[in-house]
Amino acid sequence: MPESPFLIRLSQRLTDGLSTLPESRRERHRAFLRSCQRVDGGFAGREGDSDLYYTSFAVRGLGLLGGMTPDECVAVARFLQTHDWRRLNVIDLVNFVYTGFALQIFSGIDLFADETGDWADELLGRLESVRTADGGYAKAVEGTLGSTYHSFLVALTYDLLGRPIPMPNRLIQFLFDRQRDDGGFVEIDPMRRSGTNPTAAATETLLLLGAMSDDIRKDVRYFLSDVRSGEGGFQANTRIPFADGLSTFTGLLTLRDLGISTDGVIPTPQVVRFVTDKESGLEFPSGGFRAAGWDQSADVEYTFYGLGILGLIGPEAF
Repeated sequence: MPESPFLIRLSQRLTDGLSTLPESRRERHRAFLRSCQRVDGGFAGREGDSDLYYTSFAVRGLGLLGGMTPDECVAVARFLQTHDWRRLNVIDLVNFVYTGFALQIFSGIDLFADETGDWADELLGRLESVRTADGGYAKAVEGTLGSTYHSFLVALTYDLLGRPIPMPNRLIQFLFDRQRDDGGFVEIDPMRRSGTNPTAAATETLLLLGAMSDDIRKDVRYFLSDVRSGEGGFQANTRIPFADGLSTFTGLLTLRDLGISTDGVIPTPQVVRFVTDKESGLEFPSGGFRAAGWDQSADVEYTFYGLGILGLIGPEAF
């Protein structure tokens, strides 16, 4: 039996990890996410109208907290149907596809039911149109340099649709070329200082492609040890003086997926305190999570990352 796509497996892992989260705490975060839904059925960030990016994070977050009601699914489907996936950039296209898959799981709604022809081939053809000479993928057809993050998103889309990436060795070499002497990976070729999130994207893509090696595992462990923050989370890179929720989530996920003991890099109690401390933590008692200690308000994206961190840790975090 074929393995489920990475994003589906990740969602199930995090959901299982949150299974013993107290209902009162679960409901506060659920209420926060629902408060970000707009009349058009989509979800917004801290300001402005709803968009596909925040809608995807909201749907994923609600999924971790127990799913969505039929009415919520219908509203989100209505919002998605206002977008033509043929005109979306890579980020929005991945968000559209994943959110569509989530709705189908939650409610049976199939956004592609009325498509004619082989829409999956057409969709993947759009992704191939942003492939760059270096073997990676850019955000748009105008891009000349491959992006580690966008290449990861493309790999996730192929994975969701159960299709192999064309010329995988070119993508593998692209990722090898993005690694730097500090052990991590950069977003685009001219960069010299690795980042936590590009390192996570490269790592997960190499794992998807079956191209991970022991040497890269050791390098990534060294890099993540270097961006460990005294606050109890991970920094985006060595020059950023504070930890944040996104980097902490991706750093922990990378360690787990590489089979590296997280406690050997950053002790779990420190991470729990970084996320949940009542005075300085990322979690708001009223619901939602913020980006970092300096942040003053919660948002949809960082609420997903906060829940994700707790899901990766499991009951020890509650």
